[in-house]
Amino acid sequence: MPRLVILGCLSCLLAVSTAGTAAVADDKPKGVVELFTSQGCSSCPKADKALETLIREGDVVALAYHVDYWNYLGWTDTMSTKENTERQYSYARMFGRGSVYTPQAVINGREHVNGGDLTQIRNQLQSLSTQGHGLSVDVSADIVQDEMRIRIGSGEGKANVVIAYFDGEKAVDIEDGENRGRRVDYWHAVTNIETVGMWEGKETSLVLPASLLNRMGNGGCAILLQRMKTADTPGAILGAAVVTNGPVSETASHR
Repeated sequence: MPRLVILGCLSCLLAVSTAGTAAVADDKPKGVVELFTSQGCSSCPKADKALETLIREGDVVALAYHVDYWNYLGWTDTMSTKENTERQYSYARMFGRGSVYTPQAVINGREHVNGGDLTQIRNQLQSLSTQGHGLSVDVSADIVQDEMRIRIGSGEGKANVVIAYFDGEKAVDIEDGENRGRRVDYWHAVTNIETVGMWEGKETSLVLPASLLNRMGNGGCAILLQRMKTADTPGAILGAAVVTNGPVSETASHR
């Protein structure tokens, strides 16, 4: 069963330029899956495996946010950050919920489901697409020499350009807490997230230093085009893309 907890920014703005001839991606991901998980939650390894399956399939943008509110159970999640927890709290405000839980999968910034139920995740992705709430704006990105070039297509409204940096695959030996004695593989664990620009419905290009990838996540990054309901409350994700540094595998043990 999902674990519950009762409830109680991010900026590094870089130059943005609009370009009427910006390139766009030929195909879009089916959606964005943001998993809120913890090494200290006994219900989470199934969800971590589900996320791995989605990443291996390659047709969604999938990210893992390790939260820190279960660290008191006897094991400090080696990937947890307060910023990841704050993002989940922000989604809870958007959903009008008085609690958060793990494992939680947020789909396209619009709906949430049990992150351990892969069938439910896929059904929600399909349902949102059928309702016209899939990824409607083209987003693409690539590395050219020392630059990361992001291109965003046209659409309606405004949205933030958000980058989530993540690590590659990492196997962790958990030595205490609810998952004591288990080795769990973790994929696309978010290490940092920041807003790098604003999109106002026009085709837009951004150029960032490629060195950011090495500094903030050895796996790569996801570019999310995300509406904001308020200054600190996220909303729907309109488009997304992923840039990876190639396969990274690591085994870690932590006391």
